[in-house]
Amino acid sequence: MKYNNHNFTPYPLGVTPQGSNIKVSYISNTDTCGIILYDKKSGHEIRRISFDGWNRMGKIRYGLIENVSINEVTYQFYDGEDLIPDPYGKAFISQGIYGQKKEEQSLKSMVLKEEYDWEDDVFPRIPYENAVCYCMHVRGFTKHASSGVRNKGTFRGVVEKLDYLKELGITTVEMQPIYEFMELEGVKQKVEARQSPLLQPTAAVKEVLNYWGYKKGFYYAPKACYASFDDPVGEFRELVKAFHKHQMEVILQFYFPNEVSKNEIIDILRYWVLAYHVDGFRLMGENLPFHMIATDQGLADTKLWFEHVDADWLDTQSSHNLAVYRDDYMYDMRRFLKGDHDMLQAVCYQMRRNPSTYGKINYFTNYYGLTMMDMVSYNDKHNEENGEDNLDGSNYNQSWNCGVEGPSRKRQIVALRKKQYKNAMSMLFLSQGTPLIFMGDEFGNSQMGNNNPYCQDNEITWLDWKCLGKNRELYEFTAQMIAFRKAHPILRQAREPRLMDYLAYGYPDLSYHGAEAFRPSMSSLVRQIGMMYCGRYAKVDKVREDDSLYIALNMHWEAKELALPRLPGDLRWELAFVTEETEGLLKKSAPELKSKENALVKKIPPRSVAVFISREIRENE
Repeated sequence: MKYNNHNFTPYPLGVTPQGSNIKVSYISNTDTCGIILYDKKSGHEIRRISFDGWNRMGKIRYGLIENVSINEVTYQFYDGEDLIPDPYGKAFISQGIYGQKKEEQSLKSMVLKEEYDWEDDVFPRIPYENAVCYCMHVRGFTKHASSGVRNKGTFRGVVEKLDYLKELGITTVEMQPIYEFMELEGVKQKVEARQSPLLQPTAAVKEVLNYWGYKKGFYYAPKACYASFDDPVGEFRELVKAFHKHQMEVILQFYFPNEVSKNEIIDILRYWVLAYHVDGFRLMGENLPFHMIATDQGLADTKLWFEHVDADWLDTQSSHNLAVYRDDYMYDMRRFLKGDHDMLQAVCYQMRRNPSTYGKINYFTNYYGLTMMDMVSYNDKHNEENGEDNLDGSNYNQSWNCGVEGPSRKRQIVALRKKQYKNAMSMLFLSQGTPLIFMGDEFGNSQMGNNNPYCQDNEITWLDWKCLGKNRELYEFTAQMIAFRKAHPILRQAREPRLMDYLAYGYPDLSYHGAEAFRPSMSSLVRQIGMMYCGRYAKVDKVREDDSLYIALNMHWEAKELALPRLPGDLRWELAFVTEETEGLLKKSAPELKSKENALVKKIPPRSVAVFISREIRENE
């Protein structure tokens, strides 16, 4: 084994295999730096090689080490007295149990061979209007004992649940950080040790777990602890390939603090597209180089989700890979759901908003904040288990507990929560734009009111799959709403409705209605609205036009009348579904709608969503 000062370029940085040799590039401010090679099995040091005399380009030292048994070694750099993990390392040796104390200096990189047989892998490239998104934490998704998978809390565990996601109707999975990071923050906090109730609690000190991973990490390597064996690179590639075979996409979250250079961000994103065939990124952090990323030609087919965007610039582009991902929709819709006043205009805007030049991601819940079931079960956050005296996490939840804080067995409370859950799911999947749910929301998973479980690696954050059996009705409703959306292209158009009859079909593409057709009241006290989509503005296929839909929203605590415009002579309105649980005002067997001038009037139950669909009048009717 020897090193050679051949005239190689310094890029890419880090360690790159070249046959039986490795090319090394390392950035250092000191002269006493080099690389240490270890035996992969024993972990013992094999060779320490100084970079003295190597090629230089600015602060970069680079050269070639010949005759290295790539599969049998790991490595670190040294810089003076410090051991430095490779910030450009492509794979790291697992450091034992997840959440166990380990030092960053102990991270050792493997030399990664880039060859991989992707077979006939094809990027799905799903348009935003056809996407249904699902945000998950890879470990939390299958770690619970109830998950029923063999490889719990791992990439392979996710693959084992792939058929479940497909059956639900998911097209696009967004994963919280899966790049390598240290689980312990290095931040310590005082906690009260739980002892006998007869004794005074004692103050203990613990190091805070970083369960989510939103910190600077080793951005080129999949997280070793998320692999079931010692091949995180291979396992994650197998995950992506499996998703693509099912025509499903994989979106990765990346958090970049200010210290990460803008050029490096671009390099990292390109690397994951090339090396792992990922379909896109949700980009997080401060001062992200939006224009630089958005205009990178190598990422032109890659989905890029931003919280902060230059909307004026986007309106002049045709950047169909870009999307806005922020909380505006969530808070407006939550406020309307719980019956706040003066929300109609905001709700109408949020449900129709769908820019033609970029995407818009809609959600009621996410990894932060309350889950869908907790949103209808708690007024306040309950983060006591985080050890910060319930001071962490947002106080702005815009949730409503339906009358009782937390779990309840009262039948009225349970029924109202179930209806509010269905109302939220209905409005989400009846909105234009791209819907997203957080894992477990499809069957009412709870995090016990914790709206900031960033440090919880336990049953608070692990998805409890027993809820799927307990709340089967909620799961089936969610799956049906996804299927209903997919069956009606009028709900998922490629551009925002114009609110005009610009094709002279007799109705605007989207119109709003109140107690009288085409005359909605937007008074601050009004909490009900009717929305009619003219189905002729969308094609189910090349021959058939879509059905017309009338969406009735009533978030008032009293029943309200809404007018449905009359349809042409051979069509009538038929109830598709209603979220009202009890025997009441809307039933398919109910008498014909009440006539009123050029409209039909229906009384919509309190706190309910009802959807009517246009149907041909049968001969015997």
